[in-house]
Amino acid sequence: MMTTEIKSDLSMTRLKSLFSRTLPSSVLAIAIGSTLFSFSSVQTADAERLTNPVAVFSGIDKITGRITTFDVYVDETVQFGALQVTPRVCYTRDDTEAPKTTTFVEVDEITLDRRIRRIFSGWMFADSPGLNAVDHAVYDVWLDGCKTESDVPAPSGS
Repeated sequence: MMTTEIKSDLSMTRLKSLFSRTLPSSVLAIAIGSTLFSFSSVQTADAERLTNPVAVFSGIDKITGRITTFDVYVDETVQFGALQVTPRVCYTRDDTEAPKTTTFVEVDEITLDRRIRRIFSGWMFADSPGLNAVDHAVYDVWLDGCKTESDVPAPSGS
């Protein structure tokens, strides 16, 4: 707690010295308050992250128009059409926090000559499915959420 107060005091001193000559006091107070609020938000963001063993994805087959929802255990691979989906982590937040569900996922395509080609490796965000969804010529895949258990049996060795 002491470290937070010291950081806030240093930030307030810097803000006052930077803006006191050019901004009216009401604008200065808003700028300082906003900065302090953003410091406190940043400090708690990682503290409430929960790791989940199952990622929930949805995918659409653009030829048939069929949307499928499927569970994938972390570090396991599930095939959706010509795509292989492998989540590496799946994070959520505590129920008391604002929702933020993310997964790091690798998606490979099985080509017509039976080779495997990586087409996506990165973070997906459930609250922004269009941001980093896999946009393939035939299939699209996006993150729906994470959960602690699945109706799908766990892979052997888990």
